[in-house]
Amino acid sequence: MSEIKPRKKALGRGLSALFGEAETREVPTSPPGAVLAVSEALRDETLKSLPLADLEPNPGQPRRLFREEDLEDLAASIRERGVLQPILVRPNPRRDGAPYEIIAGERRWRAAQRAGLINAPVLVRRFDDAAAFEVALVENVQRADLNPLEEATGYARLIEDFGYTQERLAQGLGKSRSHIANLLRLLKLPEEARRMLEEGTLTAGHARALLAAADPLALARRILAEGLSVRQAEKLAQESHQPPALAEPKAPAKPSAEMAARLKALTRLLRAPVEVEAKGKGGRLVIRYASAEELEALCARLGAGK
Repeated sequence: MSEIKPRKKALGRGLSALFGEAETREVPTSPPGAVLAVSEALRDETLKSLPLADLEPNPGQPRRLFREEDLEDLAASIRERGVLQPILVRPNPRRDGAPYEIIAGERRWRAAQRAGLINAPVLVRRFDDAAAFEVALVENVQRADLNPLEEATGYARLIEDFGYTQERLAQGLGKSRSHIANLLRLLKLPEEARRMLEEGTLTAGHARALLAAADPLALARRILAEGLSVRQAEKLAQESHQPPALAEPKAPAKPSAEMAARLKALTRLLRAPVEVEAKGKGGRLVIRYASAEELEALCARLGAGK
């Protein structure tokens, strides 16, 4: 079967498009065995109550981090009110998995398990791989569930694997072109800095400052060590490209009163300016002259002749 081109219509249209208005899509190839039977039985695409055990996460899910406190809060809400929004799934294209693969709602699925539920409301639709990833990314971006690095990784995959452009992503998601471009640049940060961003120890504002720094990793470590604000980080990033200021030459130390008296006496004796350069316990005397004649006269006074 020929490869199906990525679907473009659902991107950015909102969850209403995902849960009912978007056109039906078939998976590119019909998986054998039990999954094929499930696919044949679900052509009506109605809302169903299915066992949580029949669902599994999408390995390409843009979201990677699920915070414990968030899951606990959602689980408590589910215990009280149930799962208010259905989990969006597709028939699982993998042979060795559960019957259904989660497209949108993995956090609700995890929290429902913690809440002790056996079944949950599920909407089954048929998406190819490109549409499945597109839907998952749109849902997470609209809910602000992704950290900046996860969002950037999702955009990169749509561009690299499914042929989207930055302009089309910006138009479809209602984002600016610069927002898309700046997020993609985060993928160029050093691995350690990316990990800080992914874990939330660095904010998106800090990450943008790192992009402008001469040494992003050094600045990232300094931000954490000193608790720098975004404004402070931006200032340091800008300064990191400026050459270091030259140190002001130190003014020579003034001689003591005793040394000044001796220099004055030597100046009178030699009839030439005499200076002292102290260094540690020692130093040196500097006798200045302005011409060869003055040097000859100075040598005569010192008893050195010509």
